[in-house]
Amino acid sequence: MMASSDTHRAIEAVWRIEAARLIAGLARLVRDVGLAEELAQDALVAALEQWPESGVPRNPGAWLMTVSKRRAIDLIRRNERLERNLIELGHRLGTEEEEPPEAGEIEDDLLRLVFTACHPALSVEGRVAMTLRVLGGLSTDEIARAFLVPEPTVAQRIVRAKRTLADKRIPFEVPQASELAGRLASVLEVIYLIFNEGYSATAGDDWMRPALCEDALRLGRVLAGLMPKEPEVHGLVALMEIQASRSAARVGPSGEPILLLEQNRARWDRLLIRRGLAALDRAEELGGAHGPYALQAAIAACHARALTPEDTDWVRIAHLYEALAKLSRSPVVELNRAVALAMAYGPAVGLGLLDQIAGEPSLKDYHLLPSVRGDLLFKLGRTEEARAEFERAAAMTRNARERALLEERAAAC
Repeated sequence: MMASSDTHRAIEAVWRIEAARLIAGLARLVRDVGLAEELAQDALVAALEQWPESGVPRNPGAWLMTVSKRRAIDLIRRNERLERNLIELGHRLGTEEEEPPEAGEIEDDLLRLVFTACHPALSVEGRVAMTLRVLGGLSTDEIARAFLVPEPTVAQRIVRAKRTLADKRIPFEVPQASELAGRLASVLEVIYLIFNEGYSATAGDDWMRPALCEDALRLGRVLAGLMPKEPEVHGLVALMEIQASRSAARVGPSGEPILLLEQNRARWDRLLIRRGLAALDRAEELGGAHGPYALQAAIAACHARALTPEDTDWVRIAHLYEALAKLSRSPVVELNRAVALAMAYGPAVGLGLLDQIAGEPSLKDYHLLPSVRGDLLFKLGRTEEARAEFERAAAMTRNARERALLEERAAAC
């Protein structure tokens, strides 16, 4: 028999793997994501109570599903107003000794859950919290720590999201073809936001939060398996795989940030790069070469293919950013394009574009604008102006590691 601590670790591992599938299967039956999560949590509690004595069952996922379904029946039996639902649910549930669901059924349920958790009727914050909770298997406390917000705030976001789904009677389903593009965009945006927060934390003491990157990557890979013919899904996965390949090289021994051109490229994960390039090829084969995520992945691929910083094809990167700018018209994309133009054609060219977008309201409090401007001014020998920009950027950022880097750069001027 396993020691109690070993059993608890096994339960935690099983829960991380099975939670999303379990909640998805239950939500299909009870048509309520919030209730499905509660039933799944009840099954987890039962496992924590019973498995230390009885041992981990041969098929833990099926065990959890069986217990959850039994509790669903008990719940409906206690509610006389839902007697008619009991008959219907009983037909769905079949026998008590459940066989593991078919792979196709699991995939259908997971896909429904992805689109439900990322429904555009929810706020972006609600979608992120709900996705990490029901698909990522994170606790409320883990989500709160990841985004540096109070735990009650995250709990309220999740409660509001569940209430919105129930009040609006949002169906647990994959949208029709006419609605798919908009809904898929919402799903991809949520996964992208989660990854970005992990890759470059907006606040706190750490520059990166690798666990969030891993969660986003796992969600992206699952989605790519569920929707293999959607090019932008593969584009996003390609972008995340290639970006994640640099993780070990982005942070120094004391947690300090290491900028792209100063990284030890021998520390880049070649397996993740190969996976990312394969996903990018898949996106392009499906006709998605000009989608926003595929374009960003193509830019990341230019860096990944360069064995040294000097080998980087900055002219191609500038062209890719131009295509991305035409697609999204985002001041942040223009900021990145200015960097690429500076590397391809000289800092004065990049600074010219920066000066054109400096008045954009959305960049008013964006610390990377003065940070990039300081870098270009420094390269042009305008050190006093550069120092002022670096100091302004340092005052704007909420990330301690980034602030220290910017203060160092200001001092170097």
